[in-house]
Amino acid sequence: MRLGVAGPVGTGKSTLIASLCRELAAELSMAVVTNDIYTDEDARLLRAAGVLPVERIHAVETGACPHTAIRDDVTPNLIAVEDLEAEFAPLDLVVVESGGDNLTATFSPALADAQIFCLDVAGGGDVARKGGPGIERADLLVVNKTDLAPHVGVDAAQMVADATRARDGLPVLALSQHDRASLGALAGWVRQVLVDHRSGVHVPRDPGPMAPHTHADGTTHAHGGAGDVHEHA
Repeated sequence: MRLGVAGPVGTGKSTLIASLCRELAAELSMAVVTNDIYTDEDARLLRAAGVLPVERIHAVETGACPHTAIRDDVTPNLIAVEDLEAEFAPLDLVVVESGGDNLTATFSPALADAQIFCLDVAGGGDVARKGGPGIERADLLVVNKTDLAPHVGVDAAQMVADATRARDGLPVLALSQHDRASLGALAGWVRQVLVDHRSGVHVPRDPGPMAPHTHADGTTHAHGGAGDVHEHA
């Protein structure tokens, strides 16, 4: 299974992936592909953390907005993933980390079978209410660094509640690196999605980029990438 992790700069995507590796590497064969515009900083961070053998962590330098390499032209990432799959077959899980991007960043289903979108409390308690395709429709939304909430004047519980309302029943996870229960819940979610993926229950979905909208003539469009739906009110 290929798992995409997206979200704005500084929300803790690399740390989240490191935690997943620590939780799951003993039971799953894993690899990671990181994305940065001009550096391999995130890959070096993960290698230094020792969460996986260094040869299982590849870096992609996108040379442009990171969103382009996870949605518009996923070729560099697909090549990196396929190289890892060929070298370390069989792999159970390949995690692809998007470079830090904005609230519109989502993975093409051609690249990722499932997607995590990551926010953090330090980005502001109102971010979840602002919505966007990743917040609203990724397979899992993580509200990260909840332990920092008292220090940045954010009500973490309210932020999670806002996110839950925005997602129409899709899961939201409040996460802290200092909370073992939340780290276990993250790993448990990945395990379950992997089980569903292997059994064919989980089907990759395209969460964006455009939200459903209605035109002045009453025509409603729900764009979902592959298999767009057009309904007339």
